[in-house]
Amino acid sequence: MAHTVASCHRLLDVIGYVESDPRVQVVFTVAPDVFNHQVEQLLDGLGALVLPWQQAVRERFDLGLAAAHGGLHQLHAPLLLMAHGAGHGKRVRSGPDDGPSPADAPVYGLDAQRLTHDGRVLPAALALAHDAEVAVLRRQCPEAVGTAVVVGDPCVDRLVASLPRRPEYRRAIGLGAQQELVVVASTWGRDSGFGRWPDLLPRVTTQLPADRYRVAALLHPAIWAAHGNRQLRAWLRDCLDVGLLLPEPAEDWRVPVIAADHVIGDHGSVTAYAAAVGRRTLLLPGPEATPAPGTPQHLLALHAARLDPQQPLLPQLALAGKVDRAAVMGALTARPGDAAVLLRRTMYRLLRLPEPDRPPRTDPVPLPRPSHRHSGYGPAG
Repeated sequence: MAHTVASCHRLLDVIGYVESDPRVQVVFTVAPDVFNHQVEQLLDGLGALVLPWQQAVRERFDLGLAAAHGGLHQLHAPLLLMAHGAGHGKRVRSGPDDGPSPADAPVYGLDAQRLTHDGRVLPAALALAHDAEVAVLRRQCPEAVGTAVVVGDPCVDRLVASLPRRPEYRRAIGLGAQQELVVVASTWGRDSGFGRWPDLLPRVTTQLPADRYRVAALLHPAIWAAHGNRQLRAWLRDCLDVGLLLPEPAEDWRVPVIAADHVIGDHGSVTAYAAAVGRRTLLLPGPEATPAPGTPQHLLALHAARLDPQQPLLPQLALAGKVDRAAVMGALTARPGDAAVLLRRTMYRLLRLPEPDRPPRTDPVPLPRPSHRHSGYGPAG
């Protein structure tokens, strides 16, 4: 069930554990979500078999996979539900204004509102990244505790598997041997980096010497969905003219994170993943958010160096250090390197099939294709 481009990326990490099995046929459907209108285009580009939603909810399946919550109660299948970002760090918002949630608000995705429907627990298996999430689940939705399976984080495992190929990723996106890559990462909403600091990318591309630095913008797929590709490129035209790398949502955001030397980010997942793999991280200022204690977002809020967008950028880049990589990694996953094994085991249990004899693979992220007409990569100028 592909709700959004972001959730679809997580599903694509996971279906590889079963889709090569000749006993298994994988089909997709575009599930209800306000930001789902780019999903079908992504799936078409992958050559995936896509069923219309109204057909999908009439059929019965042996396993359902989802990384978001819309329409889950309509599915006729044992459901494996997972997060589509860096664990469960955000709290439920109390209103539509995108403001920060209070510290006593429920943790999003571990609350009864999203995990139950008419008194029924929706997932047959709830994949969690960390044992601490089980404790939160026990407080917020105790009836779902029996479905919890701590599997770690398949995304961070793929990032780690990709690190040895960093020079290849850098060449593939057009970086010179002596250039440093600065990634500016933004989640979505009014409190995001892009929402609060719309002039940040022009400042960064103007202040950094082009012979030494390249800049890449990683904008959450919901930003592209809300505004449209044409509008975003119009807003960023001057930045693109001086060499901004702007990968579109269908492209794998992990490539520039692996290639990066510095990351400027907000409270979104990309910032946490970048810090976990050792990228020098500057955290954008924002409202006094209240991420769940012990989550990677909470650790960054406490310990990451802060960027002042009104001050010269170069001295701040030079002074920024690395956040405690081991601490952030430990908050991201309690089962480092084991997500493929644990998720595949869970999927075959729900499918009621014996697992294949061969071990599951955690593949590096594929190299981008700079020649593709939609690619946001290429040489400056």
